[in-house]
Amino acid sequence: MSDLSILLEILSHGHGLPLPEYATEASSGFDLRAAIEGTILLEPGTRFLVPCGFSMKIPKGFEGQIRSRSGLSFNHGIVVLNAPGTIDSDYYGEIKVLLANLGATEFELTRGLRCAQMVIAPIQKCRFTVASNLQEEGLSSKNARGVGGFGSTGVD
Repeated sequence: MSDLSILLEILSHGHGLPLPEYATEASSGFDLRAAIEGTILLEPGTRFLVPCGFSMKIPKGFEGQIRSRSGLSFNHGIVVLNAPGTIDSDYYGEIKVLLANLGATEFELTRGLRCAQMVIAPIQKCRFTVASNLQEEGLSSKNARGVGGFGSTGVD
């Protein structure tokens, strides 16, 4: 499988930051860095829209999914609030990350901090057909969940 080519435009406040990069050869997502000046304190219970300092052209048929970094989430309670955040292929503006501090202490955002990650994923468009009753549309009663949800299959 060949690599997907993504065009980037580095914005003025993104100059000097590393290009998006994968932390390891097998990483699914590439790191997004904070293109901020100085330091921003993210108090517990607050959120901040972090600029990343670049725009990108995602090819048609793909999307960018912005996700939390596991270390920031576990160690500090810093999460991507609308996870995964979706970047559509027709969006050409600056990539930004909506971070929230769900932790108990303030968190210091600094320039160049790897604040989130993005996965480029293929999308599948759907065609919808209206049915009068889904149970009559060939669902097996043996293994169908039916209308049960939100914990209806048990704890384990």
